[in-house]
Amino acid sequence: MAEKQLVEFELEDGTKFLVEVEKPPGQTNIPPTPVSRGGELPVTRATKKFDKALDDVKPVLATVVSKLKDVSPDETEVKFGLKLAANAGVVFTSLGSELTFEITVKWKQESKESV
Repeated sequence: MAEKQLVEFELEDGTKFLVEVEKPPGQTNIPPTPVSRGGELPVTRATKKFDKALDDVKPVLATVVSKLKDVSPDETEVKFGLKLAANAGVVFTSLGSELTFEITVKWKQESKESV
């Protein structure tokens, strides 16, 4: 089982929150400087603000949406996993050895009116 650590993320407005993340294999401390919380578990400060880390996901989503527009569905649903990491921000994640996007595309049958 992977060892866990607490990482402090900050929003653009200065709000801070803690996230429990896995330590990278073979690494005991993740830079940058650990943050002390008065006798509590040591906390590592994330290298990116949370908002900026999420900005890294936007180009991927924009590409998926633009490519699926050509199909012209009435409704499209894309599901994917994200993982927070102290030194990488937001990372696409999978439960197994592969990352998969689950995409649902729906069309509605046009109603036929009688004349």
